[in-house]
Amino acid sequence: MRDMTAGQAVIELLKVEQVRHVFGIVGSTFLDVLDVLYDDKSVEYINVRHEQGAAFMADGLARVSGLPAACLVTAGPGATNLITGIAAAYVAHSPVVAIAGGPPSGHYNKDAFQELDLVGMLEPVTKLSIRIDSPRRIPEIFRLALRTAMTGRRGPVFIDIPRDVLNDQVVTAELGEPASYRPLHPPPPSAEAIAEAVSVLRDARRPLMLVGGGVTWAGASDLVRQLSVDFGLPTITAYGRNDAVDNDDPLYVGPLGRAGSPEAAAACRRADVLLVVGSRLGNFTTFYDDRYIQPATRIIQIDIDSRDLGRTYPVAVAMQADAGGALAALRAALGRAGMARTGEQWRTEVVELRAKRQARLAADRSLASLPLKPQRVYAELRPALPPDTIVTLDAGAAPAYGYDRLHFSRPRTLLTPLDLGSLGFAFPEALGAKLARPDAPVLAIHGDGGFLMNVQELETAVRHGINAVTLVMNNNAWGSEKAYQKHFYEERYVGADIGNPRFDRLAELFGAHGYYVEHPDQIGDVVRAALGGGKPAVIEIPIDPNEFPAPATSARRRTKEA
Repeated sequence: MRDMTAGQAVIELLKVEQVRHVFGIVGSTFLDVLDVLYDDKSVEYINVRHEQGAAFMADGLARVSGLPAACLVTAGPGATNLITGIAAAYVAHSPVVAIAGGPPSGHYNKDAFQELDLVGMLEPVTKLSIRIDSPRRIPEIFRLALRTAMTGRRGPVFIDIPRDVLNDQVVTAELGEPASYRPLHPPPPSAEAIAEAVSVLRDARRPLMLVGGGVTWAGASDLVRQLSVDFGLPTITAYGRNDAVDNDDPLYVGPLGRAGSPEAAAACRRADVLLVVGSRLGNFTTFYDDRYIQPATRIIQIDIDSRDLGRTYPVAVAMQADAGGALAALRAALGRAGMARTGEQWRTEVVELRAKRQARLAADRSLASLPLKPQRVYAELRPALPPDTIVTLDAGAAPAYGYDRLHFSRPRTLLTPLDLGSLGFAFPEALGAKLARPDAPVLAIHGDGGFLMNVQELETAVRHGINAVTLVMNNNAWGSEKAYQKHFYEERYVGADIGNPRFDRLAELFGAHGYYVEHPDQIGDVVRAALGGGKPAVIEIPIDPNEFPAPATSARRRTKEA
């Protein structure tokens, strides 16, 4: 036990969980915390230009490192600006600790300056939203928050600290290791559930693994591959989770879902047993209907949280367990049961589907029209990116092509908005990813609309030397919405067209490198130069303004087809 200031206690409790960067904008309500960092250089305050960027950066750092990440902002709009980025962490199950300094305790419920019910506002997008009402409770509440963020299905938490709880306060705290206040090892899977899963798999003729983000969080990608190799189980990935499986695996077909692989969808429709590992079978993975998962398909669903087991589709086996523990136990049990490798006919069909996908993607290199089609941009990108490149994809039409057209061989190398679909996500997310893994190349992929939502963080990147690269495909439109108006509203465009500056020149004004690319044979060289340039960089590529991915099925389309 030791005495320290309240500000020191906040920093020391975060350091126990290996937090080394805190994101936010300086505010008067928490200067007692920031003052600690004047002398303690082991934690860096990344002073951003908008709190949304801070939350996205923390999310990116947490997704890539697997460790907690922290935001520290002021009351009122400082905290409300966090909400979209915290929602991204909630959807991605990222352990982000969001902290806001608030008005003095005696001013609550008086409509004081910047007084809002932040605990209530953040509650829907966090695992825990709580206020600290006394300095002596700072260690207790921080341990509760960190335990909540890091236990079970991970996720963000929010802590509101009135400024008088911090100002000139002394706290007595014991700085124990995480093992002293939270479990470090997940509980093992049920032996009965493993036995039931083995029984279902042994009866399968066309089994298929659908692998989700729970595998990445569990560090279980190698176990997926081992199970596939041992028993000839083909694999597909959930939407936005392509990096959960080594894409070089000969039985990996592709990603399922909204802008995923048609070949993965075909494999899913053909499967008679679906082994779902670490996926909630969310909206953009399945659309909650039978277009991919057939009513007769038997489902074994493994998830660390019971909430989503059998929530949308009836399951043959529901297993609440960590993906890593479940896969290890399942592999051992299948071996003891003498599980035979998947039949030759099914494996051949899967290999053919994989080859069909590879041929389709290779054919994109023949798209020679100018301005470039986004498919051709991705065809040139694939060979230019080193295997350890971390890619962050924004929401929107041009980035959507990347879900099916990028190649991943390592976990924690693809970050997407998932079912939040948040524009402006990819660039600040990439900055957090780069801080988590400074030696890895990091590339954010944006459309023009989304990039301008957080473009101000270029100044943050330059000032802090965070050398991520951003590729902006510019079609001067809100492409996803324009696609709907094109397909379903007879090209009656309203609000879909926008204008932009030259992004390469804008980058240079911020002190970053800027590149402008119009021809496909320039893309590889420019990307390699940008990644090795030693500065943040922006690459602008004008793309065909009339090329959009097909919209998701809408109620309007169903009405027309009826």
